[in-house]
Amino acid sequence: MNLARLDLNLVVALRALLEERNVTRAGQRVGLSQPAMSAALSRLRRHFGDDLLARVGGHYELTALGQVLLDRTSTAYDVLERLFSSQADFDPAVESREFKLVASDYAVSVFGAELARVVHKEAPGVRLRFTQTPPTVVDDTATLLSAVDGLLMPHGVINDFPATDLYEDRWVFVVADGHPTVEERLTRQDLADLPWVTYQRTYDAPAVRQLGMLGVEPRVEVSVDSFQLLPLLVAGTRRIALIQRRLARLLTPIAPVRVVEPPYEAVPLQEALWWHPVHTHDAAHIWLRETAARVGARLSPVHDG
Repeated sequence: MNLARLDLNLVVALRALLEERNVTRAGQRVGLSQPAMSAALSRLRRHFGDDLLARVGGHYELTALGQVLLDRTSTAYDVLERLFSSQADFDPAVESREFKLVASDYAVSVFGAELARVVHKEAPGVRLRFTQTPPTVVDDTATLLSAVDGLLMPHGVINDFPATDLYEDRWVFVVADGHPTVEERLTRQDLADLPWVTYQRTYDAPAVRQLGMLGVEPRVEVSVDSFQLLPLLVAGTRRIALIQRRLARLLTPIAPVRVVEPPYEAVPLQEALWWHPVHTHDAAHIWLRETAARVGARLSPVHDG
């Protein structure tokens, strides 16, 4: 395929057509007349050799290829938008732009909030948008990173992409205040016998792998898509949960739980900011990464008992 012969304006039209599934609404969305959008649809149909939109009754539905192109077009649009918004210089005091960061609720709580405070003070025209880490992050990291400005994630889950270290953390357990069997410390037998609350995704893979190497198979009673909910689901029960120490420090004042140390030497957690190589030399991204590293370095130590 010769990209030089392609009209990149068709990417804009294609995205609008696939998302709106209506020629008139798609034209209104991108500022084209109905005849102009119909002409764009005809060109797209010739290029792909497919109808893309098929009339069913009184409305249009996506063809099989149209459904495939729906996500790809959105990603391509984001990549092109970021490509042509690249800058040789970036002055945070006067620039106006948005950075999109993918992160768990844990990372936003212990790091993202402080980053947002610094950005608010130093770059009043800059906006941060945090979105939840998707379950496909390990399977298709390149696609995810190509459409965002960065990913907050510990080492040990993904690799082969540039990253800058932010801060360290460590794993601890939380149990309910007045737990009937757990006193000052957990035992390995407790890990096998007591019911667990777990974060239902695998982004804490190094910690989970370590448990498997120790011969511990958690008896999961509740799983949840939020680290912040773990203490609330432990409170008032016999359950235990593995959680980051920094987050436990924030949540124990509002949940009737207490922190206990693991009965083994838990693998440390090194949080990092990951990005796609296409952003490496962009001035705005360099500022973002340097600011993030500075904020991470200023976080208080985590080695408290």
